[in-house]
Amino acid sequence: MTYVQIVLTTGEVINLELYEDVAPKSVENFVKLAKKGYYNGTIFHRVIKDFMIQTGGYYVNNEGTLYELAETDAIYGEFASNGWEQNSLKHELGVISMARTSDPNSATGQFFLCSTTCKWLDGEYAAFGKTTDEASNEVILRVSNVETYAPHYVFQNFPVDLIVVEEIKISNKKF
Repeated sequence: MTYVQIVLTTGEVINLELYEDVAPKSVENFVKLAKKGYYNGTIFHRVIKDFMIQTGGYYVNNEGTLYELAETDAIYGEFASNGWEQNSLKHELGVISMARTSDPNSATGQFFLCSTTCKWLDGEYAAFGKTTDEASNEVILRVSNVETYAPHYVFQNFPVDLIVVEEIKISNKKF
């Protein structure tokens, strides 16, 4: 089992366990990027109350300018509608899943955390882990309820106050 701790700059943490047996390519990709420091300094750029919080695509520099992270290789979409039957993980509060475009095999580095049950995502997106404690769910719920605005047509649910990932830790022991 692989364990993850997403550390926010607020000091809050989200603890997760990843399921290699459900989505091995998604887990491998996420762990590889986290170990390289890819997610350090990224922001939650898409926050939708009663749905999810998304990160892994953008960061803001010291001058306040938004930048897109370097593109990573796309991975195969490990979910039922894409022919991957072994992923039966349900999208519910605390589940981590790969973000993608309409192309089922377009997931790269962006991921989201569900803030409620999202049955319409089951079998359509590659869920690959889940929170390990209630405190982590509370952090996800707090973030999902922050005030957002639409500064650009690409960003319709952008937090007014930035929510920044300080680092993502990977371990074979539970945090």
